[in-house]
Amino acid sequence: MSPTVGVIGGGQLARMMVPAAVNLGIDIRVLAETAGESAAIAVTSLGDYRDEATVLEFAKSVDVITFDHEHVPQSVLKALVDAGVSVQPGPDALLYAQDKLLMRERLSALGLPVPDWARVTTVDELEAFLADHGGQGVLKTPRGGYDGKGVRVVRSGAEGADWFEGGTEMLVEELVSFTRELAQIVARRPSGDIELWPVVETVQRNSVCAEVIAPAPNSAGKLADVAADIATTIAEALGVTGVLAVEMFQTTDERLLINELAMRPHNTGHWSIDGSTTSQFEQHLRAVLDLPLGATGCRDEWSVMVNILGGPSEGSLADRYALALAEQPTVKFHNYGKDPRPGRKVGHVTAGGDDLDDVVYRARAASAFFDN
Repeated sequence: MSPTVGVIGGGQLARMMVPAAVNLGIDIRVLAETAGESAAIAVTSLGDYRDEATVLEFAKSVDVITFDHEHVPQSVLKALVDAGVSVQPGPDALLYAQDKLLMRERLSALGLPVPDWARVTTVDELEAFLADHGGQGVLKTPRGGYDGKGVRVVRSGAEGADWFEGGTEMLVEELVSFTRELAQIVARRPSGDIELWPVVETVQRNSVCAEVIAPAPNSAGKLADVAADIATTIAEALGVTGVLAVEMFQTTDERLLINELAMRPHNTGHWSIDGSTTSQFEQHLRAVLDLPLGATGCRDEWSVMVNILGGPSEGSLADRYALALAEQPTVKFHNYGKDPRPGRKVGHVTAGGDDLDDVVYRARAASAFFDN
């Protein structure tokens, strides 16, 4: 009998697990908050992922629970575990993707490289940190922030005062001087086996990932080894199962500092659908079911993924297909089934080849058909 994987969350990550599940003969079921979400093709239940009874009922029909996002409350996750449900990754690991303060504490305790940081609850504490760090820093909400949300560059305590109402704890970090941003994707199964993809370079626009180059240029050797060691250490020490993304800064003095963690397939790994022997989505399903992991080599010397952000101002992505597909027949297009909206990730394109400049050109040219 085929195994059944239940995914909490109906976004594009759940949607992109579907083809991999079909190919492996895995039954995939999705709990979405509302009808018409990106993964509608696999939605079998509608309900609030924060409601314990709803999630427990959904779990009755699957062999393992995994996630499209990390926002399921710890109380619900622990109720699943107490009910004997296989939860991958488990609550003890997910905690460090849900709470940036706890993540910074744990990574620091492991001796891993992170920006200088502090836990602050008042304007005065923030002012003291800024005074010790050149008068500037990055203030973050511990929970819920992504794609630039819940993140604020501050140069005075007053600039963060509104976030301290009610004695809320905040994370403040040094403002890192970096040359580029990198990401290392790794997959780990419960029995402990690990596979890594090449470290990639990411290009951010307005605090949102816009492009990914795989592998990261000029990364062979020590840099790749250090990135792989960091990600492997985190996956093993935190007991992560499934796909883990470690976003990092490469500093001006050539160090790597850990920025964020994601314990699920990640935007920086979308290139692997078309550019790797095993995509991050297939690997995630293999890992959470504790199946042997697939090879992660590159199909081309270079792969470039470009996000389609916002989409066309009129009509849908599909309205642009005839011209886009004809003009860029070597590029792979991925539509998330979302309505266009400024800044929204509605799809991505991936190009591959031996000449990086040409690959970048084709990926950008393909995405441009959907940008206005």
